Amino acid sequence: MTRKAVITGLGATSPIGGDVDTMWANALAGTSGARPIEEDWVEQYDLPVTFAAQLTNKPTEVLSRVEARRMDPTTQMGLVAAREAWADSGLDESSVESERLAVAFGTGIGGVWTLLDSWDNLRERGPRRVLPMTVPMLMPNGAAAAISMDVSARGGALTTVSACASGTEAMDNARRLIETGQADVVITGGAEAAIHPLPIAGFAAMQALSKRNDDPQAASRPYDTDRDGFVLGEGAGALVLESEEHARARGAKIYAVLAGSGVTSDAHHITAPDPEGMGASRAIRAALESGDIRMDEIFHVNAHATSTPVGDRPEYIAMKSVFAGHLDNVLVSATKSQTGHLLGASGAIEAILTVLAIYHRKAPVTINLDNQDPDIPLNVVHGQPAELPSGDIAAMSNSFGFGGHNAVVAFRSY
Repeated sequence: MTRKAVITGLGATSPIGGDVDTMWANALAGTSGARPIEEDWVEQYDLPVTFAAQLTNKPTEVLSRVEARRMDPTTQMGLVAAREAWADSGLDESSVESERLAVAFGTGIGGVWTLLDSWDNLRERGPRRVLPMTVPMLMPNGAAAAISMDVSARGGALTTVSACASGTEAMDNARRLIETGQADVVITGGAEAAIHPLPIAGFAAMQALSKRNDDPQAASRPYDTDRDGFVLGEGAGALVLESEEHARARGAKIYAVLAGSGVTSDAHHITAPDPEGMGASRAIRAALESGDIRMDEIFHVNAHATSTPVGDRPEYIAMKSVFAGHLDNVLVSATKSQTGHLLGASGAIEAILTVLAIYHRKAPVTINLDNQDPDIPLNVVHGQPAELPSGDIAAMSNSFGFGGHNAVVAFRSY
């Protein structure tokens, strides 16, 4: 018999809050995390985009200075989120065997700050001034490794690197570890710290970023006719997954069930999604099927919805192909309008918001939707949060990444 994976802990650090409670309150209020970047390198490199969605709270408010010095910012953020989720779950090292405790974490880029700062250091000061911890700090698996050591997780420390689908695909791995009995508890999620001159210049060169330098808070506008690109964000989200049997035995609080997940690939284009959304629709169907969820049980979707001119519509086409006439009953939240696009961490943050939407029966708002694109006639939550139905309901979170990666997670109320 397949075991059920339940969520017992949540943790986050984001552009709209340094913890889950603050982030959730701001998501309901419609708070934008976008603001001008104040670092000197914006002018030094004459960047065409001068704003981003940066963290509200520095990791050093949680981590010691000694800890932080040995970690890339991506790892710092991942560990901050994981510690909050672990504390929220009520678990400790005596309540789960270390060999039955695993980590499944994702990142889209990894230690970009460490890599590029170390390269500058090498060029300017020579090889003797490159730090001994450079390679461990720049490795994409840094966050998974740090989290595993922090809680003595010896059941595996998996890292998913699939662009903007990384955090969601990590949750697919975590669900499988629980359901197949390989682990009793898994800390899962994603982290990203890529607000750096090079990624900004690269994304801007491909016309992926909004250039609303004069009004950053209005820049991320999914589904709006005037959308012109996404806002780069940073942060981390972590969820503690646990087998239902293990959670109930210790009397844990259960937020929801991670009922199903689906992972597919487009094999279409390195950056553009399949315009017909075929890979995305297969991932949605796989999430529903693996979770034994009927299409008409889904009442809420936290959409990928990056606010790019070409990216938003294929997701709508995919959802329409799956949900058909039920789509009008699905309340859609595009929370990147508030948080910006956290790349490999976006799926984790959006999964947390989806879980909380089910738990509190409220769907967070989409901001900056002034003129909805008539080619994307979704039932988008904007203006104020929307009430979700009582009873047993399900919700989904979609993530799609460069390379044609598609990952979807489906949650059921508990």
